[in-house]
Amino acid sequence: MSFDQLQAALDQRERDALYRRRRVLDSAQGPEVQVDGKRYLAFCSNDYLGLANHPDVIRALQQGADRYGVGGGASHLVNGHGRAHHALEEALAEFTGRERVLLFSNGYMANLGAINGLLGKADAIFQDRLNHASLLDAGLLSGARFQRYLHNDVASLEQRLARTDGRRKLVVTDGVFSMDGDLAPLPELASAARAESAWLMVDDAHGFGCIGRGGRGIVDHFDLGQDEVPVLVGTLGKAFGTSGAFVAGSSALIETLIQFARTYIYTTSMPPAVACASLASLRLLETQDWRREHLNALIGRFRAGCAQLGLNLMDSPTPIQPILIGEADAAMAISAGLEARGIFVGAIRPPTVPAGSARLRVTLSASHSEAQVDELLEALGQVIGAQAMGDRQGMPQ
Repeated sequence: MSFDQLQAALDQRERDALYRRRRVLDSAQGPEVQVDGKRYLAFCSNDYLGLANHPDVIRALQQGADRYGVGGGASHLVNGHGRAHHALEEALAEFTGRERVLLFSNGYMANLGAINGLLGKADAIFQDRLNHASLLDAGLLSGARFQRYLHNDVASLEQRLARTDGRRKLVVTDGVFSMDGDLAPLPELASAARAESAWLMVDDAHGFGCIGRGGRGIVDHFDLGQDEVPVLVGTLGKAFGTSGAFVAGSSALIETLIQFARTYIYTTSMPPAVACASLASLRLLETQDWRREHLNALIGRFRAGCAQLGLNLMDSPTPIQPILIGEADAAMAISAGLEARGIFVGAIRPPTVPAGSARLRVTLSASHSEAQVDELLEALGQVIGAQAMGDRQGMPQ
């Protein structure tokens, strides 16, 4: 059987301005990068605190490789749970105020492992409609009765919770939504879950490092604890600047996942040197508050500039600052116009976001300067202004 049917689907996706293309990064992460051999000012990385290329983190990685080698060698339960992994788990448990932490190779595997380790066919799961794909996939794969409630709509969740008779009930939400940048209403979600004897699981991939005391994330931001949010997931590849993920919670939760989370049991552990680098990132994150302070100042500066330009910014207090465009081809055109001016910003299109809500996903980092943010604003004004003028000239008289 040939792949002609597949090619037809690919051709249609390209005609719809939805085709995804990989670009080759030739430099380290930073405000200025080299992509496909050209230099750009970049606003599309999740390296929110600018730690991915920090000398202390690089040094810790090198020293870890010198001591432990490169590969983990085996799964954690065979012979791959090293001293570096254990030290990082203990430090993250203290950082999050949880009894214990369990490391995973990446955020997708952490979410798959946590949800499928807790739920089965006799259970029920309730997810925000805008949750990350890894959360949605995990819910579907669990076999539990799966329902999606309206985005950040507690009443919608309560209606669905009240109608279920599942053995176990799990409410799942992103902490900071990756494409909109808004925050989940955790106190209200926690109250709704508690009223129906459900667990609340929060994936705070984009909150850790950026919000809360010392960057402790959205649960700390709302002054909640392990009782209100018993399952907490975080990733290390964003504000931490390294790689991997973790689940934090009670000893009973972590022991359950060690026994039943297939994505933990049946995969090789992360390279121990990465755990060493992540521990160095955590120390920087805890002690260098200036990074969050500078980042927040840049967010305010960018939002004020966009307001002056009349741009349709989404409601986000985080480094994720989406500019709502609408149609995919228009978002692609603006992204291309910025690239021609030496600025790299990705266009996010369906199916990642709903139809008609294509956007430029601008992400800011503590490594950006005020001058670089101003340069982005100037380019946005030029590109979007030129596009608007072209649209008016093309209108029928």
